[in-house]
Amino acid sequence: MSRYNHKNKWTRRDYISRCLSITIVIAILVLFMPRESVRTFHYHEGGIWDYATLIAKDSFPIFKSEERLEQERDSIIRYYEPYFQYNKNTADSAIMAWHDTFQKELKNTVPNYYESYITSRLMELYDHGIIAGTEYEIINDPRISSIRIITGNRSTIRSISDINSPKTAYETLLSTADTTLYKRSLLIQCKLNRFLSANLRYDPTKSMQQMKDMESLITPYLGQVVVGQKIIDRGEIIDANTFRILESMHHHLDEREKSSTEIILNLSGQLIYTCIIVILFFMYFQQFRNDYLGSSRVMLLTSTLFLVFPLITYAIVVHSDISPYMLPYCITPIFIRIFMDSRTAFIAHLMTLLMCVPAVSQPAEFLTIQILAGLTAIISLQQLTERSELFRAILIVLTVSVLSYICIQLINRRVLFIEDVNYTDLISIAVSCLLMMVAYLLLIPIERIFGFTSNVTLIELSNANNPILRRMSELAPGTFQHSMQVANLAAAVAERLGAKNQLVRTGALYHDIGKIRHAAFYTENQRGINPHDRLTDVQSAQIIISHVREGLALAEKHKLPQVIKDFITTHHGNSITRYFYIQAQNKCPDIEIDPSIFTYPGPEPTTMEQAILMMCDAVEAASRSLKDITEESISELVNKIVDGQLSEGHFKNAPITFQDIENAKQVLKSKLQTIYHTRIQYPELKK
Repeated sequence: MSRYNHKNKWTRRDYISRCLSITIVIAILVLFMPRESVRTFHYHEGGIWDYATLIAKDSFPIFKSEERLEQERDSIIRYYEPYFQYNKNTADSAIMAWHDTFQKELKNTVPNYYESYITSRLMELYDHGIIAGTEYEIINDPRISSIRIITGNRSTIRSISDINSPKTAYETLLSTADTTLYKRSLLIQCKLNRFLSANLRYDPTKSMQQMKDMESLITPYLGQVVVGQKIIDRGEIIDANTFRILESMHHHLDEREKSSTEIILNLSGQLIYTCIIVILFFMYFQQFRNDYLGSSRVMLLTSTLFLVFPLITYAIVVHSDISPYMLPYCITPIFIRIFMDSRTAFIAHLMTLLMCVPAVSQPAEFLTIQILAGLTAIISLQQLTERSELFRAILIVLTVSVLSYICIQLINRRVLFIEDVNYTDLISIAVSCLLMMVAYLLLIPIERIFGFTSNVTLIELSNANNPILRRMSELAPGTFQHSMQVANLAAAVAERLGAKNQLVRTGALYHDIGKIRHAAFYTENQRGINPHDRLTDVQSAQIIISHVREGLALAEKHKLPQVIKDFITTHHGNSITRYFYIQAQNKCPDIEIDPSIFTYPGPEPTTMEQAILMMCDAVEAASRSLKDITEESISELVNKIVDGQLSEGHFKNAPITFQDIENAKQVLKSKLQTIYHTRIQYPELKK
């Protein structure tokens, strides 16, 4: 891995941006991390306790169930008597108003004995009490049978049946036993509702105090558990009493976490834990893959994958009952394995799981199963070139995950037989493996968003029926054959050096597409006529050099990935079109020739794959000029070309070693000897 760990010099801006990225990642994780403790045990009343013997680590009260507390509240509210203040002036004012109205308005139309009758009825209603309509709802509860009426310093109890609202009091006035003596029509004519007002006002202070005094008689506890007390043994059935003790224990822990001290300690622990994980993750890149740390798109993809699954885990733990085993955590190592490398994939997977651990119950079991699943995914999915490879990897991951889960249950003696395994978790694991297939569908969006290129895309680009390759085969057939030969050589070298062979093969197919525009100016496409004979050396050199610029323009037009464009711009590096440069010097020995006119724009190769393509391109092109094809001539040619590129410094920015270069030369020699081997001459039939 050291070959990739370029120690680039960082500017102050680079340091600030990296520190800001770390801070943002830490802030997001801490912000969404659950504040409440995660339940370590899962149980239900009537079930079997399949954990170790539970001993109380703290003293706590045994709380009553909500159903029982509600029953006790219902039973005690029957004795609740809300308080009302009695106002005597209301009745006096109403009766005086009735006498005045009768004398002034009703005396000539209503018999006089109605006056005394209604007066007595009004006094009776006001003595019992009239409550305003809005406050009448207070005593409308069927559980309340009486109220307390406060008059001065004393209170009296009165039944609810004697109390009226202005509306019910009016109906009472209209109803009479002697309908022949007191006619309803005349009573209505008196408009008696004008003389009915509330003389009882609700006293919320005294009423609420009475309610509190009564509720204080209800104790929320059934008893207490002391430190060291055994709560339940493994294998015991969880009865109603034990269930209440377990629920009380969790309630006690939750209440303790609400204190300011517990909140501060919890938040501090989460912050420090997250800082350790995130900083260690970035230190891995600093120590082993500094080239990744210097790439914004790589860090953006890694940070996104690192955040996604912890945040989803936090959400489902807090807001739903979905098992964390249902989440396809292996998607993270799969993507990083496809776009980067195996070691980074494993480290990213491990750090992601460590960030999920504080939110899950039974973290050791969760961590073990997911680490094994991630390792299996990384090992079984070497290169995603076909859909079948992903399906095979998913099947292997499913098998390993299920076996790991069952084995852990058997090791911890939570089950005695296979039939006792919790099939809910097994179903969740199976669902997570099915969701891993989403990785194949997400390849294209991730490539577009983050600028990566997968092997699936590279294989699609390698199809000779692609428009640009088909056009090159028609307009520049020699260049097309040259590209095919370079692709085969480069893939063989990459296979030997452990580089990405599919990447370099695809890059080789497209590295010379710029020659399509001026195909006749390149030797491999000429048929006896050389157009350079009519041009100066400078003009010829500029046309040859222009194929890099033209190739880049075609790549932009056909929307080729950036990694392919890099092969187009780097396969000549900053080398010189030596043929025309030397020819120009020979023609004008007394004039100093500017080499920059004959130099390719570059840049130099920065990856092993680009360096391999540069070697193979130059060697394959030069091998066509060999007149005497022998093992010695091929070996001499390869050494001359590659050593010349090395001495000119074309590989100084690429992560390639001297040993890699030697191995590459051996592969090139072997392949060229195979290509140009001497064929035996077939004998002719003698007549």
